[in-house]
Amino acid sequence: MSTPRKPRGPYRKGLERRKQILRAALEVYSEQGDRGSSLKEIADRVGMSQAGVLHYFDSREDLLLAVLAERDALDTEAVVDVMSPGEAVARTVGHNARQPGLVDLFVTLSAAASDPEHPAHAFFKRRYTELSAQIQNGLDHGQQQGRIRGDVDSELMARLLLAVSDGIQLQWLLDPGVDMTVLVEAFNRMCAPDVGKSPGSEPVGEDG
Repeated sequence: MSTPRKPRGPYRKGLERRKQILRAALEVYSEQGDRGSSLKEIADRVGMSQAGVLHYFDSREDLLLAVLAERDALDTEAVVDVMSPGEAVARTVGHNARQPGLVDLFVTLSAAASDPEHPAHAFFKRRYTELSAQIQNGLDHGQQQGRIRGDVDSELMARLLLAVSDGIQLQWLLDPGVDMTVLVEAFNRMCAPDVGKSPGSEPVGEDG
């Protein structure tokens, strides 16, 4: 079996430059969010012009979506050791609470993406389809092991878990006193077997 070749020459340099821009954009949006950030600041951090930055992205919107995709990828890496989807989501919202700018960017873009003509529409539609499927698979496994209640369809629980995690971010932006992790963990307990009958039941967010 042959080993895949690594990119060389100008192509490799272009990929590295794109990653450098993306890292700078992540920092800027993490600190300031969509409304407080500018393409100029990102360009300044990497020593380029604004036109030079956009050479590596189709548009400003394309850059913003790349930032969110990278945030999702980093969040996934951070919970790779977690078996339960509920625990993974709880850990992720806790991590996001330390990056208010990216939460603001996510909420702003996801709301705008409800318009089918918006550049972010396809991205968010695909994101929810893929995440729902991943979470549903994890919940199916939990139901088979008896860790997740079996009287509610796993697809419904997956959609509800996403609705809780993403919806609570908007509430948190409006009121930073809201504890997102606590609320996700409360939902996880609702998904445990015999909820309301055995207070010690193991929540979705823990493995036995």
